[in-house]
Amino acid sequence: MSKAALGSKWIVLTVAALMIIAIGGLGCQKAEPPKKAEEAPKEPIVIGGIFDTTGATSDVGQDYAVAAVDAADYINANGGVNGRPVEIIANDYAYKPDKAVELYKTYKDKGIFLIQGWGTGDTNALKALVSKDKIVYISASYDSLINDPAKTPYNFYASTAYGDAIRAAMQFVHDSGKNKVVFIYPDHPYGKNPIPAGKAMAAELGLEVGPDQFVALNATDAVSQLTNMKQFNPDFAWIGGTVASTAVIIKDAAKLGLDTKFLVNVWGFDENLVKLTGDAAKERVYGMGPFAMWGADVPGMAAPMSMHTKKHPDDSHTVHYIQGWSSMMVMWEALKKAETLDGPGVKAALETINDLDTGGLTAPITFTPTDHRPNTTLNINMIDADGKIVTVKNVTMKRRPEWLGQ
Repeated sequence: MSKAALGSKWIVLTVAALMIIAIGGLGCQKAEPPKKAEEAPKEPIVIGGIFDTTGATSDVGQDYAVAAVDAADYINANGGVNGRPVEIIANDYAYKPDKAVELYKTYKDKGIFLIQGWGTGDTNALKALVSKDKIVYISASYDSLINDPAKTPYNFYASTAYGDAIRAAMQFVHDSGKNKVVFIYPDHPYGKNPIPAGKAMAAELGLEVGPDQFVALNATDAVSQLTNMKQFNPDFAWIGGTVASTAVIIKDAAKLGLDTKFLVNVWGFDENLVKLTGDAAKERVYGMGPFAMWGADVPGMAAPMSMHTKKHPDDSHTVHYIQGWSSMMVMWEALKKAETLDGPGVKAALETINDLDTGGLTAPITFTPTDHRPNTTLNINMIDADGKIVTVKNVTMKRRPEWLGQ
């Protein structure tokens, strides 16, 4: 073989060897699976929050607001709204209606179609805007005036109405064989709201009603009002304040030696009232209770208790946490059912809720397009001789048509 031919053969063999090595090397690599296209995160459903954590009702508002935020986390940890998370903007309005209106307008400008709101004064100040803008407003005001959808179609709440609660209180007085009653409340929309329903029910039952007494939400004593009331010597007095002012009334009543017993609206009766009043409240104070007390032995309590343990185990909570939690659970149910995620869609979904089981946190909840009363059932609780809160009666008022919106 000539030298040239030998060189050509060497080149061919070298190239072939390199190809074999290259092929072999490729054969040693694992095949990469085809990459999936990354799924974009789903946009949250933003909920506006209007809460009182520093104002006149913050003694009960703080726990409610904490619960709303905790419930949002719980919703997201349990699938969100058909896979979409919720995000709640929790703003404090310090119980100032003008600030609530300002926050509402901000939320509206952001395109928010669902708000968790708070008090009676601000809820009523906003009800016309809510209807016009078709924004669903789930409030912590259980004002009977906003449960008639013919007048306020976008207002909802998750509790027995104030009107039905005060009627139940009057029925309790009557059933106890007593007949003299007085109303004590702040000269404020929340305090005044249920009084006409209470007086109408008292008249229907033949109860004797004494002169009204006004005690402010920030009162530090109620001696003069209770002295006035003592002249009438009522068997029962209904209180429509929050816990702080209720405690003042109860302690001053004990100091004055009154025998009167007290029926307290939902925002004035909680676990802290026992601590604030001590012996003064034992066996004489009753609370109108549409919600399970904190830690009650009902199936629905497991979820809020789990969030409490997970997020702030050293905190203490009250029934007002359960109120905020229940409001968010009703909202979640509607969001999951809504055919369109906007105000009209959520409103329509809420109005399909029928006997929603909250696991005992509330009585079953129902809304219809013609009736936004969630239920007419509540517990009447009492502080017993040992300072414990016990349920003495469960009451269901009739769903009378003439009481809708009253």
